[in-house]
Amino acid sequence: MASINKKKIALIEKYTQEILRNKAMKQGVTLKSPETVFLSADTKFGQNITIHPYVVIGQKVKIGSDVEILPFSHIENATLEANVHVGPFSRIRPGSFLSKGSRVGNFVEVKKSKVGKKSKINHLSYVGDSLIGKNVNVGAGTITCNYDGKKKNKTRIMDGAFIGSNTSLIAPIKIGKSALIGAGSALTKNVKNKSL
Repeated sequence: MASINKKKIALIEKYTQEILRNKAMKQGVTLKSPETVFLSADTKFGQNITIHPYVVIGQKVKIGSDVEILPFSHIENATLEANVHVGPFSRIRPGSFLSKGSRVGNFVEVKKSKVGKKSKINHLSYVGDSLIGKNVNVGAGTITCNYDGKKKNKTRIMDGAFIGSNTSLIAPIKIGKSALIGAGSALTKNVKNKSL
C-alpha cells in the first residue's frame, strides 16, 4: 500500500514539474535540459533567463532579467537581481540577495547575505550573515566565520574591498572601503578603509 502511495506522489510531482517547466518556457525562460530542472510554483521570473541542467529552484525565489544559472545550482528563498550569474555548483540559501551584476561561482555557498552590485565570489567560498558592498572581489577559499558556538555574527565588507584567497573573516568584523586583504589571512579585528 505504501509503495502505491509513493508511486502516486512521484507521478504527481513529475506531472507538476512538467506544468511548471512549460509555464516558465512560455514566459520566455530558456531551460537547456527541461527534464533536469526543478521549479517551484511561486518562482517569479524576469526576461531573458537561462537555466542550465540540474538546477533546483525552491520556494520564494525571485529572478530578475538577463540572469544565467549554471548546472548543479540550488536556490531557495532568495532574490537575484538583473544580470546576475550563478554557478555551477552554487548554493544560494534563504535570506540571500544578489544585487545587479553580481557573480556567485562554482562551489560557493551564500546564506542570509546581501552581495552588492558587480561584486564577485567566484570560487570555493562560504558567505554567511554578511553584507558585501559594491565592486568587491572575494578570493577563492574565503569563509566568513559567522558562528561562535552560541550565536551568528555579522561580517561587513565595504565597497571596493579585495579579499585575498584562503581568508578567514572571523565575525563580527568590518572590512573597510577599498581595503586589500592578503591571501591566507585570518582576521579578528576591523580593517580600516584603503589599508593593506
